[in-house]
Amino acid sequence: MVHLTSTLVAGLAGLASVASAHPGHDVKAEAAERAAFLKRAAPHARSLNQCADVLRARGLEKQNVARRVQTVEALRRRKGLETRSAFLKARDLDTVLDTDHHSSLDVDQSTDANTLFASNATCILGPDVTQGPYYVTGELIRRNIVEDQAGVPLYLDIQMIDTNTCEPVPQIYLDFWHCNATGVYSGVVANGNGDSSDETNLDATWLRGLQKTDSDGVVQFETIFPGHYTGRATHIHVLSHAANETTENTNNNTISGLYTAHSSHVGQIFFDQDLISTVEEVSPYSTNTQSLTTNAEDGILAEEADTIDPMAAYVFLGEDASDGIFGWISMGIDATENTEVSPAVYMTEDGGVENENAGMGGGPGGPPSK
Repeated sequence: MVHLTSTLVAGLAGLASVASAHPGHDVKAEAAERAAFLKRAAPHARSLNQCADVLRARGLEKQNVARRVQTVEALRRRKGLETRSAFLKARDLDTVLDTDHHSSLDVDQSTDANTLFASNATCILGPDVTQGPYYVTGELIRRNIVEDQAGVPLYLDIQMIDTNTCEPVPQIYLDFWHCNATGVYSGVVANGNGDSSDETNLDATWLRGLQKTDSDGVVQFETIFPGHYTGRATHIHVLSHAANETTENTNNNTISGLYTAHSSHVGQIFFDQDLISTVEEVSPYSTNTQSLTTNAEDGILAEEADTIDPMAAYVFLGEDASDGIFGWISMGIDATENTEVSPAVYMTEDGGVENENAGMGGGPGGPPSK
């Protein structure tokens, strides 16, 4: 018997108090923006709790459970793993983050799938927080973003819910990016991001991509578990594009708005410390020489835990992490939001072009001068 929390959510921009995590990105300013958002947001814009009954009544929760079960079984078959093995993986929030929103279940081999794969989401993404460091526009629409990166396989099921209507948000594009197993982002050349003398990284696209949500507001990504870098808890960045501002460029499998990107929401996905610690023992994560910041040391993550549980729920596909991890998350957004964003880099047909006005955090600015 193990302990498993079923709450699955995505919190917004949980940034560490170390302001130098990425040169050019002011995490203190982002932290202040997040705190201000939480204070002024209406109650319905802080969680999906008010949507639980509506989602159940329309059968969406039942569909979610069935989809997650089928996905796990398909992944296990693909990897030659036992499809009926037990889901014996724990969620255990650090004591600092273990607040009243925390729910738990005792799970063993006989646990019903409806119990294990239920949503119970209490999440919110905010419209007014910077998109975080190293955002790149012009990335490819694709499900598998691994390319040549080594690491523990991670498969994520992400569902977008409109907090105004409690309905799924279909046909919006979700950008998705994170660092590799040793804490380096592709697409950016900068001090503090791997080998800053390697100019070829500006043209790299690994562990970046985007997809359009289906009729149930769902996308699924295939990636690797993110590594860590100094000053931040382990995380994945997400950014949803305003539906009325986004079209697909069918000639090159990207979306419109290379120089005029608009976002409805930005945020980050977090993971349990026990899971992070387990993955960190696996190569090449174990070769990462950067300092590890735990969830409890990430000041904004701890602050968010007073309102939400900003962690992904998950199961191991096999006996240990190296066989792969399946995780699921629900994100609450205001689908009417539309905010212009400015990236760190533009991925053009000729390769990456730095936004000189943005800094590495993607602040104010426009496209590079011609």
